Amino acid sequence: MSDSSPDRPAAPVLEVWCELQCPDCRTALDDLRALRARYGDRMELRLRHFPLEKHKHAFAAAQAAEEALEQGQGWPYVEAVLGRVEELDREGEAFLVEVARELGLDAEEFDTALIDGRHILIVDADQAEGKAIGVTGTPTYVIDGERLDGGKSQEGLRERVEEIADRLLAQRNA
Repeated sequence: MSDSSPDRPAAPVLEVWCELQCPDCRTALDDLRALRARYGDRMELRLRHFPLEKHKHAFAAAQAAEEALEQGQGWPYVEAVLGRVEELDREGEAFLVEVARELGLDAEEFDTALIDGRHILIVDADQAEGKAIGVTGTPTYVIDGERLDGGKSQEGLRERVEEIADRLLAQRNA
């Protein structure tokens, strides 16, 4: 249950279109950590998947992130995988299961989820929506309908997100 009533807008949502084999997304981790530290639960950070064809393990990694979310460790898992993109490049799905094990998640369930494809529809839907709204690379942020492309440069993006979030929070509390 959220605390929003009809006359009080919900907390701002920052959608983060991300790909877990993407070095630029790893660079963006510092900004995401800073935003979480600054806003806590006053802003919802929502992971959206946009696996790129040039990264052969990205689609499996997106499915693994969904499994981690289901097991209650979505962001810790995402951060752990992004922090070690070279290992994902080298080891593929075995690495995804290993990270789950390291975080104390049910690694067997991860393995099964990657085999049975239970999260494929979520990843496909995210990718289709991303394409529909003009996402072309990762990371891309969407807040209050504004799309901010971090794939070309991270420069100034966190400040812009904070500007929009602060405005939305001020409206919410007015």
